[in-house]
Amino acid sequence: MGAPAHGSDLRTDRPERSRRALVAGSVGNFIEWYEFGVYGYFATVIAARFFTPEGGGEAEALVRTYASFALAFFFRPVGAALFGRLGDRVGRRPVLIMVIVLMTAATTLIGVLPTYDTVGALAPWLLTFLRVLQGLSAGGEFGGAVSVMTEFAPPGRRGLYGSWQSFTVALGLLGGAGVAALLATVLTEGQLGDWGWRLPFLLTLPMGLGALWLRLRLDETPSFESLREEPLPERPPGREVAKAIALGAGRVMGWAAAGYTFLVVLPSYLQSSLNATFQQALVATVLANLGFAATIIPAGLLSDRIGRRPVMLTGALLVTVLAVPLLNLLQNTGTSNAMKGGAVFVAGAVVGLMAGPGPAMLSEMFPTSVRYTGLGLAYALSNAVFSGCAGLIITETIKRTGSVDIPAYYAAVTCAVSALALLTLRKEPVRKGS
Repeated sequence: MGAPAHGSDLRTDRPERSRRALVAGSVGNFIEWYEFGVYGYFATVIAARFFTPEGGGEAEALVRTYASFALAFFFRPVGAALFGRLGDRVGRRPVLIMVIVLMTAATTLIGVLPTYDTVGALAPWLLTFLRVLQGLSAGGEFGGAVSVMTEFAPPGRRGLYGSWQSFTVALGLLGGAGVAALLATVLTEGQLGDWGWRLPFLLTLPMGLGALWLRLRLDETPSFESLREEPLPERPPGREVAKAIALGAGRVMGWAAAGYTFLVVLPSYLQSSLNATFQQALVATVLANLGFAATIIPAGLLSDRIGRRPVMLTGALLVTVLAVPLLNLLQNTGTSNAMKGGAVFVAGAVVGLMAGPGPAMLSEMFPTSVRYTGLGLAYALSNAVFSGCAGLIITETIKRTGSVDIPAYYAAVTCAVSALALLTLRKEPVRKGS
């Protein structure tokens, strides 16, 4: 952006404060994506318990479940704007504390909700309300967490520090998949449908309390403290901020769409379209998330050395080229299990090339005075449209067209557009207020 904000490029010279900020910023992301992963993995179970009135079909229930999923994502930009404005005015620390409390409460309450059989049509409305609260909290989480990580990062290490946000996303999704797989193994199908699905949501309570303790010990970032010393901090023009938000959303849309397609929507797709069992679908998802996790931090570290653009552009182009062939491997009944496992691992790995440098790239687009709001909105808008709607778009389109290649087309097209937006990214010197 053109007009730099007043502030300082100060970085803490106390490594323990940087490490503490890294952990405190990461833990909320873990919980957020653990829950969103669990919701995606149990989409078919939730559909049967909350969205299947008498006479309703399974496909219709699954579409309604993903509609609730998408609604939560569309409240992310609202949360990003609300909590981002607070975070840019009163500080990163107090707002991140508010966000983790809201996120923990909403997710835990899902675990005790009455189902459709108990309270009728009220059940999906209660679930949707809690999903909205989760969307608000998730919208406020990303901007604050990435601001804390990158503003505490030592010089030349923002790519590495920011990549931990994406890495904890992978850990959260893997944690959710692991819990789901464990429950699917030790419980019968009836037990899982009756009460077992509640346990992953209830586990959020102890995790949230631990995250709250970490954030209560968090210091305010040096950049924001320096900015607060200015009597009238300079803010860039609103039009310039809006342009940067739109461009940032375009740059990460492929990451958002392909990430959710390969890492979250995959289990339901494999079950509903390729007749895989619940356990097989979860194994495939775990492998995809392992591939995702494997490349995130190396990609962030590499971006500190050669720049954000070449690393992210490589990931976007690889998804564009490989999405259809990889999906065809899964569809082919003659493909060995080892080949299928390798396909989903590679699918996750190429998304990690975008996710690793992505947080730092967004952070560097905005000065301190509007960073929480700007990067949070760019990420939230992209996720609202291209992640939150992924399950709904893919499921409904397959239902209408009968084509099982839709997930690959969706990921490929969005990554192609994202690649075009990434071509505008240039390596720029670190500005004052960064």
